[in-house]
Amino acid sequence: MKEIKVFCPATIANVSCGFDVLGLALESVGDEMLVRKKETPGIKITKIEGQDLPLETNKNVAGVAGLALLNASNYKGGFEIEIFKNIKPGSGIGSSAASSAGAVWAMNELIDKQFSKLELVQFAMQGEKLASNVAHADNVAPAIFGGFTLVRSYEPLDIVPVNTPNQLYATVIHPQIEIKTSDSRKILKTNISLEKGIKQWGNLGGLIAGLFTEDYELISRSLEDHIIEPVRSILIPGFDAVKASAISAGALGCGISGSGPSIFALSKGQETAQIVAQTMSKVYEEIGLDFDVHVSKICSKGVKLI
Repeated sequence: MKEIKVFCPATIANVSCGFDVLGLALESVGDEMLVRKKETPGIKITKIEGQDLPLETNKNVAGVAGLALLNASNYKGGFEIEIFKNIKPGSGIGSSAASSAGAVWAMNELIDKQFSKLELVQFAMQGEKLASNVAHADNVAPAIFGGFTLVRSYEPLDIVPVNTPNQLYATVIHPQIEIKTSDSRKILKTNISLEKGIKQWGNLGGLIAGLFTEDYELISRSLEDHIIEPVRSILIPGFDAVKASAISAGALGCGISGSGPSIFALSKGQETAQIVAQTMSKVYEEIGLDFDVHVSKICSKGVKLI
């Protein structure tokens, strides 16, 4: 193959109780990317449609992630990239992760799959570092592995794929404001109480257990964030009302997607997820704030050929 086109899924990171370690990929929301081989070394980004982002390789997350792969490979040529952005930067559903993961996954396909998925995550993390100053994996891991993923360890990097119950759907609403991940990290506390830590670890363990056993009630009880949400939610207009509306409409749980401002809810079944989308939308309609809303199954494959 000389050229491929891929779908790069949007992602929900943290999933309430799993700050920087838990994430999931969305099936119906994502970017597209065209990657082709070229004889000359290096990476050239030739086109970006949908968003105003830098074409310079060292200033674009796809370029930086791609260079990390290229420098580690035995491939002597280079790549050209065209990016079609459907995910808005600063939306909280993994815009930088989609570009980073999509670039390295596509390049790996074109060089006969020299690298494992775990290695691709490590390369993609360099794009995340450019975007947020932190090489976190909770977005790029599900974007590459698909489904839910748990980052068990960063040193060494250890990614654990987690089962996704078949009836689980995500609703994501994005109020049209931008919150940069780097800014939202600055307001977080660096120390937590043992009491809050115990609650959070219990919820994370409960959520993982609920996903594997497909126990929707356990999933619901575990979708609570005692550490990050109380701090970051103040940056999101109408957060408490949106969350309350989602729960009242039957959602299993609701929280901040990544660093926000997007808010996610998980539901059992598509019908409930659609009702949740309607009730969440009403809150922003009453506030008078523009928004996008998506209902999606969990994407089982991650980045894929189209």
